[in-house]
Amino acid sequence: MASAGKIGEARLVRSGAGSFALRLSCFMRVLPETNPTDWLGVDIGIVNLAADSEGHRYSGAKVECVRTEHVKTRSRLQKAASEKAKKGQRPKNIKRKLKTRSGKESRFMKDVNHRISKDLVAGAQGTGRGIALEDLQGIRGRNRLGKQTHTRVNRWAFAQLRSFVVYKALLAGVAVVFVDPRNTSRECSECAYTDKRNRKTQAEFRCLACGFTTHADLNAPCVIRKRAAVSRPIVSRPA
Repeated sequence: MASAGKIGEARLVRSGAGSFALRLSCFMRVLPETNPTDWLGVDIGIVNLAADSEGHRYSGAKVECVRTEHVKTRSRLQKAASEKAKKGQRPKNIKRKLKTRSGKESRFMKDVNHRISKDLVAGAQGTGRGIALEDLQGIRGRNRLGKQTHTRVNRWAFAQLRSFVVYKALLAGVAVVFVDPRNTSRECSECAYTDKRNRKTQAEFRCLACGFTTHADLNAPCVIRKRAAVSRPIVSRPA
């Protein structure tokens, strides 16, 4: 990874009622971008927060458990605050707990995304590859998502994970490209045949044309990798 940075200006700012934050500027040396010999395809999802074309999956099960617990606690506290307000009481302590709970959930997700992005960038850098991601801008506005899926997507910090991968890759000199996300879950990574019936379930992928079978979250990053190779041809390094 890149060498240690240099601390610049420091400012103490008020961040809320009775609280302050120390903001530091940091100058980092960015390594020159290397010419990738190949691409590490990365599929960012919900059940698996990320999966790469090497077969590594980063499960979202623990994250979903933590989120569910936070939702239950938040709902309980909001109900208590509403009941106090109806009685003419000020739910100041409850609001403070809600704010603390929100910050705790955010810090947990941020830590998870930092660890995943660090692992992905290190894996690409150590093998001389670039990183290929889907261009997921606008996914929250897709009308075809069901109500339950919309709720999960709105709580999904995919943009944060993507931004962490990009800036860590920039510091490490690892190239990053974004590919068209259409049908990456339906296209066969072996023969390129595309059909929505290829993905039999959330986890199972079975190509109707060539019979290739694998976990759906492992097929998609391989499709992403191949699309990156087409959109940005690989130039082999001299021996």
